[in-house]
Amino acid sequence: MALTARPWRSVLYIPGANVRALDKARGLPVDAIIFDLEDAVTPEEKAAARRVLADELAKGGYGARARLVRVNGLDTEWGQDDLAGFVSTDIDGLLIPKVNSAADLDEIAGAVPDVPLWAMMETCRGVLNAAEIAAHSRLAGFVMGTNDLAKELGSRGRPAMLTALQTCLLAGRAEGIVCVDGVYNAFRDDDGLQAECAEGRDMGFDGKTLIHPAQVAITNQVFAPSGDEVELARRQINAFRQAKAAGKGVAVVDGRIVENLHIVTAEAVLAKAEAIAAMED
Repeated sequence: MALTARPWRSVLYIPGANVRALDKARGLPVDAIIFDLEDAVTPEEKAAARRVLADELAKGGYGARARLVRVNGLDTEWGQDDLAGFVSTDIDGLLIPKVNSAADLDEIAGAVPDVPLWAMMETCRGVLNAAEIAAHSRLAGFVMGTNDLAKELGSRGRPAMLTALQTCLLAGRAEGIVCVDGVYNAFRDDDGLQAECAEGRDMGFDGKTLIHPAQVAITNQVFAPSGDEVELARRQINAFRQAKAAGKGVAVVDGRIVENLHIVTAEAVLAKAEAIAAMED
């Protein structure tokens, strides 16, 4: 499945040292997994986690789920070994923490020439440089690190981060890369998760990072086109085709004007629904 066609609704963090969680992830209905060697692994476990994760990835069994490995930064004692450990592994990308500029990706790109790179957008400097980072030739996607960003900002609550979220979305969309929203920490708060997923979806994010399997069902549902949206998209496309055949430049559906730009959106809705159906099959 191509990067652009693949759904990214639910992106679950899994600790790289937790064999049980790594195995359980093979059966979870998530679109992507971030195998985490950074925040979810203590310093004492770093080397062992790297070996465990490499072994589990070699076993396979993750199906169509996208597999991203979040490595430790090159400014740590583990970063270089993390890169070396997964340079030839069959994965869909390396997620680089705390990317502050495009130059941060240059050094890594030379070390792992054949693996797509993803950037954690979790610092003030990184957000301010989002456009140049998104334009890097090796970058496949942004993952918002809202916890670290809130820490750096000294902010409380999601509203304080909306400018940063929108800045990264603008940069990502300008370059056509995937953009995944940050985590929702209260994993037992279904109503709060639903609301934050809906906000992220309406802003334009492709999906959301998750910290617990209990968050998957809600996230998949919110970030998928609804039945009504799919049906409307089909009616818009059909109406516009009929209008064009009659020599008209616009159509009317449910009392609303439908132009070519609406058809682009409608076709994207159908493509996403088809990609999700293929993923679930």
